[in-house]
Amino acid sequence: MNPIVIRLLNHQLAAPQFADPTEVVRYMCAMQAQEYRMMRWAVAMRTRKPSLKTFKKAFDEGQIIRLHLMRGTWQLVSAEDYWSMIDLFAPKAIAVTKGWMSSNKISIPDDELMQVRDILIKTAADKRSVTKEDFVLALAEKDMKMDDHRLSYHIRMAEMAGILCSGDLLPMKATYAFTADKVKSTVKMDNDEALAYFTRKYFQSRQPATLEDFAWWSGLNFSDCRKGIALLGNSIHMEKWKGRQFYLTEECRIRGFRKGKFLLIPPYDEYLISYKSRDIVLPPEYTHRAHNNSGIFQPIIAYDGTICGNWSPFKEDCQASFFEEDFESVDVSEAWQSYNNYRNK
Repeated sequence: MNPIVIRLLNHQLAAPQFADPTEVVRYMCAMQAQEYRMMRWAVAMRTRKPSLKTFKKAFDEGQIIRLHLMRGTWQLVSAEDYWSMIDLFAPKAIAVTKGWMSSNKISIPDDELMQVRDILIKTAADKRSVTKEDFVLALAEKDMKMDDHRLSYHIRMAEMAGILCSGDLLPMKATYAFTADKVKSTVKMDNDEALAYFTRKYFQSRQPATLEDFAWWSGLNFSDCRKGIALLGNSIHMEKWKGRQFYLTEECRIRGFRKGKFLLIPPYDEYLISYKSRDIVLPPEYTHRAHNNSGIFQPIIAYDGTICGNWSPFKEDCQASFFEEDFESVDVSEAWQSYNNYRNK
């Protein structure tokens, strides 16, 4: 087993199979969207013919949704999966978020939560797509003032309750919409059905991956993760590699990889953040160059799937730095051109 090649193929970072950004997000199940500008490139890298215009259309029409969900952080999910993901993942994510609030000495009583939530709903429903500043003004009209941190928790809790989601795509600023007006209802899955469905999606798009990786990514407890794997039966199997147990699905892609390719990967990309242990693609001695212990992830360069450097996505020209001198003379202009063409369309 060559886990790096398999991951590149199943992440759609080598020989991507999808032409539409909505298909990419649906396949990936959930894509970390911490960096508002870079989430678009994360999808584009996995699309055969990426188009920022097509992404914006899908985002504005509610085919692709951005919200706080798993682990209490930002993700992109498809409208098709939205409601089932809320049912399965939100309870644990809400508990995690309440833990953060407690550690930050923030307590939101139920009467405040419901009063603010009513204002958020009315503001988003009336204007269709709003910014946090719109919420601040609406609260001020009701003689309610709060700091940005507290308001962020109110918004986050409303997202995880399935009440707010992303509005229209703006260049630099997050927007919000009333979910009931933007995302159509879908047939409700029972818990086991949803657990099996999303377990399959995780391993299909991140394989090979371990039980620990799945638990980290999903935010679910280990018993639920084990149950999800068991529910897949013979459609998933385990292989050992260097003493660790990895799971692969029957749909695993193993062909289509070509050597000699650089990838300019955005910060918080699923290629790293999907896994608890990242040493397969990231040499441990360079971990600090890719992310820190506080959860801040950097833009990274991969060569044939192995992380080997950093890059600057918001510069006008290509600026790359490599972990080892052997790479200093290499040419990443083709990868930069692909990125530059996309962002300037």
